[in-house]
Formats: sequence, C-alpha cells, structure tokens
Amino acid sequence: MQEKRLAHLHTWGCQMNAHDTEKIAGILKGQGYDLTADPESAELIILNTCSIREKAQHKFYSYLGYLAHLKKRRPFIKIGVTGCIAQQEGDHMHELNKAVDFSFGSQNIMKLPDLLHSESFQAAVEDNDAIVTTDLPAQRDNGVRALVAIMYGCNNFCSYCVVPYTRGRERSRPYENIINEITSLATNGYKEVTLIGQNVNSYNGGCSFARLLRLIDNVEGIRRVRFITSHPKDFTDELILAMAELRTVCRHVHLPMQSGSSRVLALMNRRYDYETYIDKVRRLQLAIPDVCVTSDIIAGFPGESDDDHEQTINALNEIEFDGIFAFKYSKRPNTKAALMDDQVDEDVKSQRLQEILSCQDVITERKNKALEGSIIEVIVDGRSETDPNAWIGRTSTNKIVNFSSNDDLQSAQFLNVRIVKAYRHTLEGEVVAGVSCSNKEPGASWSGKER
Repeated sequence: MQEKRLAHLHTWGCQMNAHDTEKIAGILKGQGYDLTADPESAELIILNTCSIREKAQHKFYSYLGYLAHLKKRRPFIKIGVTGCIAQQEGDHMHELNKAVDFSFGSQNIMKLPDLLHSESFQAAVEDNDAIVTTDLPAQRDNGVRALVAIMYGCNNFCSYCVVPYTRGRERSRPYENIINEITSLATNGYKEVTLIGQNVNSYNGGCSFARLLRLIDNVEGIRRVRFITSHPKDFTDELILAMAELRTVCRHVHLPMQSGSSRVLALMNRRYDYETYIDKVRRLQLAIPDVCVTSDIIAGFPGESDDDHEQTINALNEIEFDGIFAFKYSKRPNTKAALMDDQVDEDVKSQRLQEILSCQDVITERKNKALEGSIIEVIVDGRSETDPNAWIGRTSTNKIVNFSSNDDLQSAQFLNVRIVKAYRHTLEGEVVAGVSCSNKEPGASWSGKER
C-alpha cells in the first residue's frame, strides 16, 4: 500500500482562519495527504496567517524563518502561505522569503489543488465571488461543535482594521447552502454550530440574519446555535426578538464595544456612540434577562485621552460584561488610524490595558460567583486531560464547567450540573441526577418595541 504524504498546517488568528484551515485540511485529504503536527516530517507545510495585530505577524515571520532553515536541509518540502498576510503581500510573498512556493488568499482556497502542482511560485489573491457558492469539504477535529461560515469580507472600514483590505467586501452565502451544510452536520451527530463572519448580523444571502436563525432553528438534531462576530450598528430588534424566541440560540452574544468614549468611537469609524451601544445591550437584557454579553476593547487608540480611557473604565462598570478580550492598539498597514496624529505611547497603552483587565477581572469573578448553587445545563466536551474522573462542559452562556463523574459520559451529551464553586475563568460543578435537560423555552414577553 502506498504510504500517504504528510502535510503540516499552522494557523494564527480568528475563527474564520480556523475554519479556513479546516477547509484546507479537507482539500488536502482529497489530494492524498495526512496531517502531522510535526513540520520536520512533512513534505507540505501551509501557514494560515493573521495580520489583525502586529504580534501575530511577527510570530508568522519568525516561524517562516525556521521553516526556511528546515527547507535547506529538506529541499523537497513545499511551503505555502495563506490568510491575511498572503493577501496583503500577493506576488511579493516569494520576494520576502524565497522558501515560499505558493500563496493564496482566503477567497481562493479552492485553487489549492492547482497550486500544489505548480513548478514555479504562484499567487492567487484576486477577488473571487465563487467563495460564497463553492462548498468545500472541511475536516473537523471536533465531532460536537462545528464552525459554519455564512459570509465573507467586511464593508465597515473601521479605521484600525485591515480586514476589508485582506478579505474584501462583504459577500453572503446563499441561505440554502448554509441550511444544507448544517443539516448534514446534524445528520453526522453535531449538536452545536457557530455561525461565523466578520459581521454576521449584516448577512444578506437571500434573507436577514434573524430569518436565517429561524430557519436553522428548524434543523432537527441541532441543540445550540452561536454566532460571531456582531457589529453593534446592525444589532437589530428583529435579531433580539429571534434570540429571545428561538429554542436553539444560545444565551450569549459577543458584541464588540471597543471603547466607552463616543469621541474615540467616532475616530474609530464605528458608526455608533456609547449611548446607542448601551441602549442595545439593555434591550437585549430586557428580552433575555440571563444573557451573557462579552466584548472587545482596544486600549490606547490614537488620540485617546485620560478622560476617554476613564470613560471606558466607567462603561465596564456600568455594563458589567461577563468577559472581554482587550488589546493594546496596534498600527496596521493601509488603515487610517496608522496615519493619525497623537499616537499613544507604548507605556501608556500598557498601563491602560492593565487597568482595563483588572477592572474586568473583578466584574467577571463577581458574576461567576453569583452562579454558585444554581443548576445549569452543559454540553459535555470531553474528559479532563489531568484527571480521568473529571469532565469539561460548556454552558449555553459559553462558560466552561469542570465536573466529576465516574460514568462513561459521551461527548455531545447534555447534563444538568450544580455550580459548587466559581472562579474567574471557570466554574466547578457536580452532576445533578434525575433532573431532565431541556433547552430554554421561547420567551414571548418581549415585543421588540420601544420601551
């Protein structure tokens, strides 16, 4: 029997990149490759890159330098680069490092088989509308939860963000293709899907995003639906009502605020102010009282004053997010913010980031402590890697729960767990026997009208 060829995939960045890697893996499987975690044993290496922050870009170039030395020892290795950096550099990728044999942007993953067989450097980085109608095979490692792309690109042009330049304009997949994919996943035992896109609630693939959620809610076998990322300007009453009514939509939303200062939000070109943002959060909380809201925060955006920073701290205390992802502002090529005056000193950015994280840590721990004694449904992810009798599950609100059980549990099994101890980032629980599990009941008390 012919020995299979080995390919090594390395991924940086967001869920979109992670799902692109799943599709790349699916294509490579059809080309006769097995995956390996060891680049030293691979004959094909593909790097899926991210340039949303400078740190991720530095990590890529460092790893590529290591691979270039590896290729000197094993010259038959082929190295491909995809993702945001490949899209930015295009034909120059080979000039930056001669070890690179081909590159392709995220809109051109379907061209990978041809690139594999090219004798000279090739780059596929052109705009390609076929990305929304080409259904590519995906090799997923998790048999419980699946990422499902519903749209690509972004039209928002936030002044700090490279995505419109690396992933192009917004394009939505036809809703029929999405429903067919999710139906197939359900048939194969998947219980949870996460709908992904740069701005999912501006989806327009033949219906609104709220309507798409209602269609997915009818897919038999799917118990939980998540989505990421939402832009506040497109977070509508129609969407809030669908979240409140539908049995499958999780009680969690990630809604990036970025700053608590309306002045800074205007500089960011976010197209909402703080008052609009908090009003939408309050409307969501009115519709779903136990909803979990998480967010993104940028520390030290150009022109951010001490008062602007203090407004962000005040916003954290006023809204009380369940958790945040916070980062120092990072200059990115082609963005307006990189050219702005009043760039904030690195030391100031670091100090402000630490103050943001410290403030949120207190809030997160307090909110988790309030769950002690409550009974919450979790979906079993699998065994703990450190304790054979310990298991890991996840709540509808996307909180991680560690619990013990001597039973041989199955991944994708739903259990009710009593929270006995809460920590900042995890919950500790015990299985409650004899209590049936059910999804949330539709909430009909909120009409979506003005209060």
